[in-house]
Formats: sequence, structure tokens, C-alpha cells
Amino acid sequence: MSGLFKRLARPIRLGSKDVRALVVVVLLLAVAPFFMPRFWLAVATVALMFALMGTGWNMMGGYAGQFSFGHAAYFGIGAYSVAVLLTKYLLSPWVGLLIGGALAALFGLATGFLSFRYKLKGPYFALATFAFAEMLRLVANGTSFINKAIGIHIPLVGGDNWARFQFEVNQRNSYFVILFLLVLALAATVWMVRARAGHYMVAIRDDEDAAAALGVNPLRYKLIAVALSGFFTALAGGFYVQYFLFIDPDLAFGALVSVQILLRPIVGGVGTIWGPLVGAGVLALLGEGTRTLVRQPPAFLGFLQGVNGLDGMLFGAILVAVIIFAPDGIVGVVRRLRAGIRQ
Repeated sequence: MSGLFKRLARPIRLGSKDVRALVVVVLLLAVAPFFMPRFWLAVATVALMFALMGTGWNMMGGYAGQFSFGHAAYFGIGAYSVAVLLTKYLLSPWVGLLIGGALAALFGLATGFLSFRYKLKGPYFALATFAFAEMLRLVANGTSFINKAIGIHIPLVGGDNWARFQFEVNQRNSYFVILFLLVLALAATVWMVRARAGHYMVAIRDDEDAAAALGVNPLRYKLIAVALSGFFTALAGGFYVQYFLFIDPDLAFGALVSVQILLRPIVGGVGTIWGPLVGAGVLALLGEGTRTLVRQPPAFLGFLQGVNGLDGMLFGAILVAVIIFAPDGIVGVVRRLRAGIRQ
């Protein structure tokens, strides 16, 4: 109890170390695409998109301790908001991003209030989030306004168009758009970690009853975490639909989307600022590495070439090994190694 009280009473200071790290990371990521071939630029763009989704999930699942298995709901709301507003009302995707983020935040507030009001915690809350995402998938499959299961195709405008952030000529522009959105999410995370609200969220995650006894309103701060999480995850959904130019209910609200979102912070480190970004980078490299191994294996592994589904099996096996031997994520392993060296 005393440790929890000290955390709540800690003065608010802007963590200069975190800010310096953010500046360095942003500069490195901003320079990187000028040295990448086209293929790896596309891989890096998608990795940053997953890092954005993972960062959104981490605000809710990592810092507030509300493990979600239905973040596809927020991703899909963002994606469909951009797609519908562009194709039916000719509104810029930039406007669609803001509206989609706001709608996802409101959806999170509504569903979060219902869940927390009825004391859903742990696996029951996770199942509730999955149920809400599945509900949206079923609704989308039967709604003619958004073309049911057929989905929505985004029309091409040709060339580079910042108003629609479609970039046929300079693919680096797409990279910089998603980098900008990711930086916003990382900056929000840094602020949240250092602000009193962030301390309250961590206190609620560690011991909700003790935090409430010390005067913290658990419902309020859990809802703040859900709203922020939904907003930034929806931004990734809006970017997705403009980057791949298509969305349908399964791509937007499917269970696989939720799994892909939460894997990034789990592998990188749940409840850390950089875990989702590290996890997204590592999983991108693992994914491409296993696919390359199957497509072009070395001579002594020639029997692996072209084996259907083997790349997915290898990827899964490596992923299981990472989770077993690094349960606190890669960032956690690095922290333990640094602590051991200092001792």
C-alpha cells in the first residue's frame, strides 16, 4: 500500500530522458527510408502501422491493465470511417481520420462503461471486447450502406495526392504519413506515463481496490485509457484503407486483426513506451525472414522450398519461443541485461 501511495503522490515531471529518446527515434526513422529499397520501404511502412496499433493497445492493455482481445473494433471503425466518408461524401481522408478516431473513442467509452459498470475484469473483460468486435463484423456483413461482405474499394486518383494520401510515385510519402501518426501516439504515451493520469492508470492496474481506497476513481481513468487507445488504433485503420485501397468486414473486424495488434506489444514489452515499436520491427523481420527461407532456402535446406504453409509454422514456432523465453518482452530482456551489467 505504501508503494502505491508513493506512486500517486509522485510529482509530475516531463521525463527528459523519454523526450530525448523520442527525438532520437524519430530522427532515425525519418532518415531510414532514404536508404531502403522499395520492397523494404513497404515492409517498414506496414511495420510502423502495426506499431501504431500496438501503441494504441498498450495504452489500455499495458498501462491501465485492461487486456483487450477486440481491438479490431477500433481499427475497423477507423477504416470504415475513412472509406465511407471518401467514397460517399468525398471528404478527405485526413478528415476521416479525425472522425474515425472520435467515433472509435466514443465506441470505447460506451462499451467500456457497460463493461466496467458491471464489474467485468480479466478474462471476462477480454471476452467482452472480443464480443463487441465480432458484433461489429456481423453488423458490417449485413449492412448494404457499406456494401456488406463485398467491401469498399478506394478509387485511385493517380500520381501523388496528399489530400487523399495516395502516393503512386513516391512511396516514401506513405511512410512519412504513418510515421507522423505513430509519433503522435508515442508522444501521447510519453505524456501519459509522466502525467498524474498515467500514474493513476498504473496504480489501478497494479491494485484497483487499493487505488480506489486512496481516492482514485478507477472508472474514470480506465475510460480515459480506453478512449485514447481506441482513437489511436482507429488512426491506423484509416491509414490501412488508404494504403491498401480496400476494406471489408473480415479485414476490418476479424479476430486475426485483434491478434496481430496485441502481438506487437506482447513481443516487444507490454507496459513500456517502446515495446510496440520494437515488437513490430522484430515481427516484420521474422515474417519476411521465414517467407524468404521458404522461397529461397540455402542448399542444405532445399527440401523446404515451396512447402505450403511452412513459413507460417516457422514464424509461429519462433514467436512461441520468444514469448516463452522472454515473457516480459524484448524491452524487458534488455532492461534485465542492463541491470545485470550495472551490478
